[in-house]
Amino acid sequence: FSVLKKYIMRICWQLFTTFLNIGAFTLGGGYAMLDMIERAVVKRRKWIDSEEFWDSIAVVQTLPGVFAVNCALYVGYKIKGTKGAIASCLGAMIPSIVIMLLIAIFFTDYKDNPTIEKIFKGIRPCVVALILSPSIKLCITAKVNWKTAIFPIATVFLIWWCKISPAYIILGAIVFCIGHAFIIRDK
Repeated sequence: FSVLKKYIMRICWQLFTTFLNIGAFTLGGGYAMLDMIERAVVKRRKWIDSEEFWDSIAVVQTLPGVFAVNCALYVGYKIKGTKGAIASCLGAMIPSIVIMLLIAIFFTDYKDNPTIEKIFKGIRPCVVALILSPSIKLCITAKVNWKTAIFPIATVFLIWWCKISPAYIILGAIVFCIGHAFIIRDK
């Protein structure tokens, strides 16, 4: 029994440190973390396969809450149940909490510093690239082609140009897919 307990604790520690590293060394939030999460969880640790990982992303992004934490919870729970979910969640959250505390303590004194402003302006393009890379992978995994490309393009247009809430677009897509499934079933 003690061997099993040590094994569970070792896996929980690996989950914690994996997500701690991801949270500590990724700029830009959840989508920017996708490449690192995939590399750690799918390729290096082999906790889940690539197809399941990208399927889980579709589920995780529909849940309320912070995307990176939801990813950590999913992976942790999948690997070691509640203990794994807690370990991976803490690992994902601690770096953000520490960084936000440090910013709250020190940044107010330096927020108008021209050097600090230039640093943040320089980081922005990197964050865009970090978000774009997993977006392209997600399109490939979702098998988006020229016929189906209209859906993500229309979604971007509706959100950006028409200022429609993503929640309404998701609800509309659900209704459309259910209606489409009934039409196909009846034929």
